[in-house]
Amino acid sequence: MFDVALASAGAHIALSTSSDDKHPPENIIDGNAETFWSSTGMFPQEVVIKFQTLMKITNVHICSYNVKKLKLEAAETEDISKFDVIAETELEETDSRLQQEEIQLGEKRAYSLRLVIESGFDHFVSLHKVVVSGQALHG
Repeated sequence: MFDVALASAGAHIALSTSSDDKHPPENIIDGNAETFWSSTGMFPQEVVIKFQTLMKITNVHICSYNVKKLKLEAAETEDISKFDVIAETELEETDSRLQQEEIQLGEKRAYSLRLVIESGFDHFVSLHKVVVSGQALHG
């Protein structure tokens, strides 16, 4: 298993509901927790990570600030309009510390992963790093 959401592994951002030139959504898949994507202040906010091929994913590790309620959805086909909810979680408020959330998924199949931030502890939230453990499915 390795991080299948890295840009260097062929993943890319297929969609995001907000974008700031200084903090684009591509920052969450660059492997660097120092860079980040910031929201524009309304909820829900979404980011869709499209993998290079169909993946078997087992867990997602998220580094963030001010995220309260998060939902993960997976698309098993290349059609990014058809997602199924695979996990929902509420994160703890950490004041000025980076939130670290590990979400175990068992084994899910996904061409794309949608992160839906349903609410935050502030008007603005940021995602610093999203690590998706998985491997390519062949055949």
